[in-house]
Amino acid sequence: MIMRVMALDLGDSRIGIALSDPMKIIANGYETYTRIKDERDFTHIVNIVKEKEVEIVVIGLPINMDGTMGERVEKSKVFGEKLKPLLPENVKIDYIDERLTTVSAEKMLIDADVRRDKRKTVIDKIAATIILQSYLDKYSK
Repeated sequence: MIMRVMALDLGDSRIGIALSDPMKIIANGYETYTRIKDERDFTHIVNIVKEKEVEIVVIGLPINMDGTMGERVEKSKVFGEKLKPLLPENVKIDYIDERLTTVSAEKMLIDADVRRDKRKTVIDKIAATIILQSYLDKYSK
């Protein structure tokens, strides 16, 4: 069975979600999900995992530029630990350094002449896509 990889760009108010193609070569933005509360957020993610046949959930870790791990990294890891028992048994969680992904996403959208109000609605999805593509490039077979 061919399965996908999902990436999450976690924020306090939104979660960017990206999915790979079934061959695990190309990352595609899936959605920017507006957070409600943890329980509903987890249910939403688990439903996508099941529906899209995801085998790996990659969570971006916003490591500081000097390599230290701050509060955001800890929040991301806690989110992953809470999500893990809710996922199907065969689904694995992995983490990847996501330094500068939001900056890269913002630059891409500015270069594409996307208006500021529109950028806000898609930036997290684009950041998740960048996280996923870097993961796929690093770990592709």
